[in-house]
Amino acid sequence: MTTQEVANRFYEYMQQGAFDKIYSELYSKDATSDESPGSDWGTAKGMDEIFEKGKKWADTVQEMHGGTTGKPLVAGNYFTCYMTMDFTPKGGERTNMEEIGFYEVKDGKIISEKFFY
Repeated sequence: MTTQEVANRFYEYMQQGAFDKIYSELYSKDATSDESPGSDWGTAKGMDEIFEKGKKWADTVQEMHGGTTGKPLVAGNYFTCYMTMDFTPKGGERTNMEEIGFYEVKDGKIISEKFFY
């Protein structure tokens, strides 16, 4: 797949909430995931670590209220999406979060994701 095709499929799956399809179909098994500088989440290398990071984050959430993903913007081997999350963390107040997801594609697979919030 081209970067545009990966980005389109990513957006389609995000609209469906099909996160399992995103990770199983669109990501390289060696992908990396980086959070915003200064966050507690650091870098995950490979899908096992990415899944583990996702589970740890989910464990901090009391309730998800919603979220959005904007249409991707593609440039070369990269695409970006504007995303929001509306959630209540355990022991905290309801939070509306905005972030930019930045993705690199190589050989038809996402090889890195970086989040800025």
